[in-house]
Amino acid sequence: MLRLQLGSRVRAGWARVRSSWGLVLQASAAAGLAYGIGLYVFGHEMPFFAPVAAWLALGFSRDRSVRRVVELAGGVAIGVAAGDLVVHVIGSGMWQMAVVLAASALVGRFLDRGALLTTQAGVQAIVIVGLPQIGGGPFGRWVDAVVGGCVALAFALLTPTDPRRHPRTLAQAAVQELTTVLTVLARGLRAGDVEDVEAALLTGRASQPALDEWRDAARSAAELVRLAPAHRRHRAELEGLVDESVLLDRAMRSARVLARRSVAVVQEGPVPPGLADVVAAAARATDDLATAIGAGHDPRPARERLLAVAAALDPYALAPDDWTSQSLVLLLRSLVVDLLEASGATPADARVALPEL
Repeated sequence: MLRLQLGSRVRAGWARVRSSWGLVLQASAAAGLAYGIGLYVFGHEMPFFAPVAAWLALGFSRDRSVRRVVELAGGVAIGVAAGDLVVHVIGSGMWQMAVVLAASALVGRFLDRGALLTTQAGVQAIVIVGLPQIGGGPFGRWVDAVVGGCVALAFALLTPTDPRRHPRTLAQAAVQELTTVLTVLARGLRAGDVEDVEAALLTGRASQPALDEWRDAARSAAELVRLAPAHRRHRAELEGLVDESVLLDRAMRSARVLARRSVAVVQEGPVPPGLADVVAAAARATDDLATAIGAGHDPRPARERLLAVAAALDPYALAPDDWTSQSLVLLLRSLVVDLLEASGATPADARVALPEL
């Protein structure tokens, strides 16, 4: 059980790394460049706030809209400026800390309604009062913060990102989790192996974080493109990814129930071979769907394979005189309907594809 859960977490972790490594490298390069400018161009002995401002403004977030970057970089600059000014005039201490924090937060609220700017202004003011001045003159740290913010803004403008990429990557990883569940389940049904069936159930349970992360990323990206004119053309696809995440979550829940019921069926005796075949066919179609969603391609080939699977889901033909196996077919019908809708079929078409009971 621990091995299966660990494997699911590792796959989800690698999906996050694959989707974020470029952003992390960009933010790291921006922080290094900002530090170099503060050190070699302005001659500051320790330009600490230049890389801090650049990293905070960029980080590994996919929301690199100009507004967000300016909010974060501006918050750092305001906090540093307020802290430097107050410390230069009244020194540092307990009450000075409270004064600087209140002043920088109020300035942030006055300048912008966004919470990011005010939060960063307060945090940087606290750091300024708490850290000693190291060279650079009375406003050297503010200059460093401005340098970091400008570098971050330049990177945000020169390295535009596609808001669809991250949700697509997470979607493919999540759908492949369902492929794994169905593949292992089909193997267990065919061989009458309870351990394989239980492994499929555990894999399905461990996959929930991947599905949740896909749904959250798709919703965040869909909300972002509503505010970003350059990406509004992607709005329909991203909203479609949100809908697909809900459908795949339902399909995974059906797969868990199917696997749980299959444990008892396998323990009772042989399972009709046709049942294992249709589960394996559903797994192959799900894998095609994962590839199509991850690449942003038309899922028609996956939909056609799913339609063929749906047409074969007649419980009386697959498991005549075996009501326990027939119950598994009924569960699989629900799962396939969700997959068909995720592949672009209408709810009516998905249900019509099933044999009448």
